Amino acid sequence: MTDRPDQNADPHEGVEPPASPLPAGGATTGTTTGGPPEEPLAEAAGSAAPGQSATSLWRDVWQQFREHRGAVIGLTFLIFITLFVIIGPWIWTVDPAKLDIRNKDVRPIYSWLWDREAKVLWSRPLGTDNLGRDILANLMQGGRVSMAVGWVAMLLALILGTVVGVIAGYFRRLDGLLMRFTDLMLALPLLPLLLVMMLLFRDQLRSAFGPEQGIFILIVTAIGITSWMHTARIVRGDILALKEREYVLAARSIGTPSRRMITRHLLPNVLSPIMVSATLGLATAIITESALSFLGLGFPSDYPTWGKILFDSVERMERFPERVIWPGLCISFTVLAVNYIGDGLRDALDPRIRGR
Repeated sequence: MTDRPDQNADPHEGVEPPASPLPAGGATTGTTTGGPPEEPLAEAAGSAAPGQSATSLWRDVWQQFREHRGAVIGLTFLIFITLFVIIGPWIWTVDPAKLDIRNKDVRPIYSWLWDREAKVLWSRPLGTDNLGRDILANLMQGGRVSMAVGWVAMLLALILGTVVGVIAGYFRRLDGLLMRFTDLMLALPLLPLLLVMMLLFRDQLRSAFGPEQGIFILIVTAIGITSWMHTARIVRGDILALKEREYVLAARSIGTPSRRMITRHLLPNVLSPIMVSATLGLATAIITESALSFLGLGFPSDYPTWGKILFDSVERMERFPERVIWPGLCISFTVLAVNYIGDGLRDALDPRIRGR
């Protein structure tokens, strides 16, 4: 005899109740009944994600940079030459301006390998010039001045180019005026313009700030205000492209002011071309300063730079070729190292190349 179901039993017994409806607004505030409440996804990820993403980004950039062999070698040489010109005078304490007529025209110590009659001194490993000044000490002092001019002029050109490029790219009304001015500056012959500036303002700045400081200010300013145009055009093109991105349009739709839009959303995204322009600008500034000093329009004769050492050594280049070789190698290798660093930074900061 089969069992009949109890007619008095509850028909809903043993059936789980349906889940409670979502609260108003459609947002969940926790798990099912009885479980601990969960944090929203954005709040749970917001505390750690920004720091972790920035760390992983720069880690990826460094890994990509290390894969560029030329960039690593260039960075190593740039660090070496920087320590050579900064820390070197503290180790090699010979005064670069001291005249030693008795020991003038001393050859480098390696000259003895092929010329047994060469006048060499172990206390002057790279020899002396026609006035008895130590060449190694002059290379250190000259490198300090040349590197200082290169860095300061590069920063000045970078600031000017970035400001002009951002303003021209973001404000449509100023784009035509600023770009036509940039084209005008690009059309000017830079070397004659530098020579005119040196001849016009050299005496006034010398009398106002002194012979060394006045020439330093003049050279840095002349190189900086004639080297910003390429950076401005690159930054302006990137700003024009970034203005049409979705996140920029969204920030503009909620009323973000222009200053905050530029500093928070646009400038961080043009960091890659700015850094590459900075490295190339450093190389250009070093070459330009060396060219001005080689032409005799740079620092005074008793204030050495790499270009000034070349200028003073040209007349006796056939008899003492090492006096031209050493400053020439310093200029060439420094510029080559900076260019390789720029290539490595360009590849490492490009998201389309990073991670390959």
